[in-house]
Amino acid sequence: MESEVIVAHELKAPLSLVRQLALSLDFEEDIAGAREVGRQIAATSERALQQVNDLTRIARLEDALFEMEPVNPRLVCDEVVGELWRLFEFNRRELRIEYRNKRRLVVANPQLLHSVVYNFCLNAMNYGGEELPSEITVIDRANKIRIAVRDYGPAVPTKIWREIKDGFVKKPVATPMRPGSSGLGLYIAAKFANYMGCDFGLIRHRDGTSFYIDLPVSGQLSFL
Repeated sequence: MESEVIVAHELKAPLSLVRQLALSLDFEEDIAGAREVGRQIAATSERALQQVNDLTRIARLEDALFEMEPVNPRLVCDEVVGELWRLFEFNRRELRIEYRNKRRLVVANPQLLHSVVYNFCLNAMNYGGEELPSEITVIDRANKIRIAVRDYGPAVPTKIWREIKDGFVKKPVATPMRPGSSGLGLYIAAKFANYMGCDFGLIRHRDGTSFYIDLPVSGQLSFL
């Protein structure tokens, strides 16, 4: 029952915001202001649709419809940033990318990997700002490539850290010390990472957390 409440709350939040923004249009006195509200409505709606689409994909995972293929993780991260930059800007947040990987291709499903990175970034958006931006890092790690998203939020409770570390995120969970954290987003990321056979975890820093996914390197050559 608790997980259903969390899902309902997270899906209700963007809908409530869209309603407030739509009502505020009546008080906008210039075209520029109305356009900005329209952009905010579009960005918020896209976020809600992404969550609904992800929940639909989870229901279809057992059908094995999501095939693995060589994927360029840099392109996936670029796509996510392209979709989220306006939402980050609206919330006065900054999202940076650093590519340090020499190997270019991983074995993954592009849709599911996109959702994992997307949800990591949404989770991080609640913390930081211009001086403490969220950071996406892509690095080589042994025979894998790691995509990590770093934030500067409060510490993750030990119980939840252990669940994620052990790969036992079986339902959306609220994070008491991180009131803005997306329990639904982390649940989605864990489900998709598990489906792709990838390691999903987090690193607790003194001043924040990095959520990551480790992906197997593809043997196919890349000319990108």
